[in-house]
Amino acid sequence: MKGPIAIVGGTGPEGRGLALRFARTAKHVIIGSRDAERARTVAQEISTLAGGRGKVEGMDNASAVKASRTVVLTIPFVAQADTLKHLKDSFVPGTVVVDTTVPLAAGIGGKPTRTLGVWQGSAVQATAELLPEGVRLAAAFQNIGAKALLSDAPVESDVIVCSDDAHAKEVACELARAIPGVRAIDGGKLENARTVEQLTALLIQINMRYKSHSAGLRLTGLGIPEPEHPPASHAKGASHGKDPGKVS
Repeated sequence: MKGPIAIVGGTGPEGRGLALRFARTAKHVIIGSRDAERARTVAQEISTLAGGRGKVEGMDNASAVKASRTVVLTIPFVAQADTLKHLKDSFVPGTVVVDTTVPLAAGIGGKPTRTLGVWQGSAVQATAELLPEGVRLAAAFQNIGAKALLSDAPVESDVIVCSDDAHAKEVACELARAIPGVRAIDGGKLENARTVEQLTALLIQINMRYKSHSAGLRLTGLGIPEPEHPPASHAKGASHGKDPGKVS
């Protein structure tokens, strides 16, 4: 994977968390937002938290997408259609899009422990219908909350990656493996993401029951080694995420 990673909706908790984790591995990250000035402010904050390891920039969403061949979507489900319609002409053919969206009922005033029914089957399948031809799509990171990503500790969770495109799946797996503590798990076809999305609502409920903020999934019996846990050496004060679980 070459070039910068654009994070659409990167000023929200999930976007900030992923940006921080990628920046800590010296990757070039572009924070995207509807407000370019806000994006630049958050980019400076992330750069400071990452200790200046990676280049972090802030742009409006359209400019961020145009400048990148790897785009991570961290937008609320309720804003999905409008955002992607606005960005449709900004995607370059061959771009890999990694969608983290979960259709939580909280987005329309319901409970965060429930998901909405999506006509297409899942949030990422709705994304597939909104992207232009030639753009590759994978689903990942739905089950990791912002609190865990914004901390200094390894993330005790697997990331299940679903895609119908082998290259998009490998890019998403590479991004997942860049986060200390995370294993990338091949979740099969894109349609399987509907199950992964629903697990997020369950994790939020478990977080609430145990008064936690970072419950995660760890699959066993796969013969995949547990990830190594390097000593934490990142800037302090990063663990300020406020979500009870996943915020898309």
